[in-house]
Amino acid sequence: MIVTTTNSKSHHDSHRTMTLYDLKPKFQALLRPLVAALARAGVTANQVTLAAAIISVGVGAYITINADARWAFILVPVWLFLRMALNAIDGMLAREFDQRSRLGAYLNELTDVISDAVLYLPFAFVAPFSLPWIGLIIFLAALSEFAGALGPSIGVSRQYAGPLGKSDRAFVFGALGLWIGSGLQTPDWLIWLMPLCSILLALTVINRVRAGLREASSVATSVTQ
Repeated sequence: MIVTTTNSKSHHDSHRTMTLYDLKPKFQALLRPLVAALARAGVTANQVTLAAAIISVGVGAYITINADARWAFILVPVWLFLRMALNAIDGMLAREFDQRSRLGAYLNELTDVISDAVLYLPFAFVAPFSLPWIGLIIFLAALSEFAGALGPSIGVSRQYAGPLGKSDRAFVFGALGLWIGSGLQTPDWLIWLMPLCSILLALTVINRVRAGLREASSVATSVTQ
């Protein structure tokens, strides 16, 4: 019996939808010196994860309270970029400095969903968007992350298939926040943006489930050969 995992991984990757997540390795390379310095200073991955979540809640709450002051939305792209950096940093601290933990795995998944929710919520108070549509986006975003996180429960990797993964959503809402925060008028046709994002998120959920099942099937086939 020969167990082969390399072919199954390449087969899995060949089917995966490309997303902004695929740029992550290059971004991590830029952050590596900073991560090494933080590790030497005694900063832990879990501390970074919690700090990012707490600040996300604060930023989201501030923008929601001040939604009438459109300039507040300029904080969305600024913080989403910084949060992306912090997410990369906590992952690198965990992997490269032996800080992986069961608690960290839970924190990583839960805080991402919470942070996304509070940062998307302010857009519900800007026309032509509405609370029902933003609420649906929050639900589907959480469902897509849940679908991805379930991969290890069936013995495969965490799934990141698109077309609207976390990094892609950050790009969409960051660009939208920049537009609103700059004082530009939101045209009526933007009312279709959230329905479109909902469809893309539903496809993301489906693609992540299919990718996990495909990877599991490939691994099983390799093991039996």
